[in-house]
Amino acid sequence: MVTMNSDKAQAKRKPEPSNEVCAGSSTDNTMGGPHQLLASDDSPNHLLYKKMEKIVEKMQDETIGVPVRTVKSFISKIPSVFTGSDLIMWMLKNLDIEDQTEALHMAHLMAAHGYIFPIDDHILTLKNDNTFYRFQTPYFWPSNCWEPENTDYAVYLCKRTMQNKTRLELADYEAENLARLQKMFSRKWEFIFMQAEAQSKVDKKRDKLERKVLDSQERAFWDVHRPMPGCVNTTEIDIKKACRMNKTLRHNKNLQIGTSHTMSNIWNTTVFSCHPS
Repeated sequence: MVTMNSDKAQAKRKPEPSNEVCAGSSTDNTMGGPHQLLASDDSPNHLLYKKMEKIVEKMQDETIGVPVRTVKSFISKIPSVFTGSDLIMWMLKNLDIEDQTEALHMAHLMAAHGYIFPIDDHILTLKNDNTFYRFQTPYFWPSNCWEPENTDYAVYLCKRTMQNKTRLELADYEAENLARLQKMFSRKWEFIFMQAEAQSKVDKKRDKLERKVLDSQERAFWDVHRPMPGCVNTTEIDIKKACRMNKTLRHNKNLQIGTSHTMSNIWNTTVFSCHPS
């Protein structure tokens, strides 16, 4: 079992960015923007998310966390990154983990749920080498119970085609998804295109390095919710957990209804006894 050393200071969660950061997540009801399918406490994976997020928050601590830096390449800068080997070394030092294999398994689990992601790959995994990774913003954490719809995905993919950047080019499976969505939403595609265009204009006004980070975080969000073929979708709810959860919700609802009827009967009895005919 993975636990954190008690002698280390507890990390504080960084403030969540505004809705403007969620460039691919429309909140317009017409577009069917992302909504919360369940309250976070009702999610079957709620405890798992909280355990992972506690560790991720510690990883992001400015004093004792994983060293995050801006790397200078030949013609550009790569902001806010760390290597896979840096992360594994930090986990071995700060968590009660027995060996490197266990650390890699834990890191892969976090990457599969989108808390950590490679900056140049759609496959959410982690390698113990010099590959660069970033932390996902808390706004996109799975504990927020995002349930993005296909219209949001269509806006995101459409926006990617408007930006003349090599790093934003659509992968083959994304291009196929875009063509499928365009056919599916042919009647409202003009509105989808206009919304994507508006979001693209907002993105262009941001600082260049900030835009790089936000673009990669948004891409990682969709890699979790619309993974490439062959990758596991960690947002799918296990059928047994879902059945147990629904059974509990129905039981609680019946208890509330029963309590309501009981209180109603008590009230009626009291009223009639106080006002005899």
